[in-house]
Amino acid sequence: MDFESCPAVLLGPVLKALAEPNRLRILCTLGTECRPVTDIIHATDLPQTNVSFHLRILREAGLVRAERRGAFIYYCLPDPELLAILQSLQLWVAAHASLANTQDSEDISNESVSITERRANSCG
Repeated sequence: MDFESCPAVLLGPVLKALAEPNRLRILCTLGTECRPVTDIIHATDLPQTNVSFHLRILREAGLVRAERRGAFIYYCLPDPELLAILQSLQLWVAAHASLANTQDSEDISNESVSITERRANSCG
């Protein structure tokens, strides 16, 4: 696999942009509609400067596009499939988180037994 096709090179900047919870909130707020910054501010309860900062990062990562409509700039997802990808990722994480929690509970139970057994054995 060559360097340019490595997932880290291709996905790294996008995943870094998505790692910030407020940016995910902005993307979910946009949904499949184009919205002006004021709508995004009201929907997320973030300050205007914060929303503008995050929109710039999302735009640079290719996750939103800007459209000028008169005096206003509207932000949209470049492709509605992005929402489907985020929803699929959310379902995957939720499914694996529940499996991980189940596994962690089993591990804790096994550790408790092991600790109890060790104490019983060490006490003689």
